[in-house]
Amino acid sequence: MSRIGKNPVTIPQGVTVELAGQMLTCKGKLGTLQLPLSGEVTASIADGKVTVAPKSETKRARMHWGTMRATINNMVTGVSKGFTKSLEIEGVGYRAAVQGKNLVLQLGYSHDITFPIPSEIKITCEKPTSITITGADRRQVGQIAAVLRSYRKPEPYKGKGIRYATEHIRRKEGKKK
Repeated sequence: MSRIGKNPVTIPQGVTVELAGQMLTCKGKLGTLQLPLSGEVTASIADGKVTVAPKSETKRARMHWGTMRATINNMVTGVSKGFTKSLEIEGVGYRAAVQGKNLVLQLGYSHDITFPIPSEIKITCEKPTSITITGADRRQVGQIAAVLRSYRKPEPYKGKGIRYATEHIRRKEGKKK
């Protein structure tokens, strides 16, 4: 039995959830998200709650049960509150700036890296060394943060690179003379 899948997802005030066939749609103040449900589970909406149940007792259906419930919960939270990831840039001359619909990164390469910002995601740079990514889709916010971090991963000797704000980089000792 799925411990997560058993719990229904509560729909907060200001969010509407609709089920049309196998397509679940969440609408809120921060946007609209859609999710095609897996063929292994069924969803139902009643009394301001979304409940997910497996169609059969196979192992695959039980795996999809908890995953679908967690994804629906992330959708409901995303359209009501949104998700945020913060990145920190460490290094001399490393900086970021938003120019129009692009994020321009200077990370010590011979050229600037230009990252196009998707329409449903908002990226801000309060300081030249901090990037904040906000949006309704948790998966997309996390994926963009991972892509930006991959341009210059933090290295363990000086700590230079792009890291998550909550990430701790284990430092190594340098060469000895």
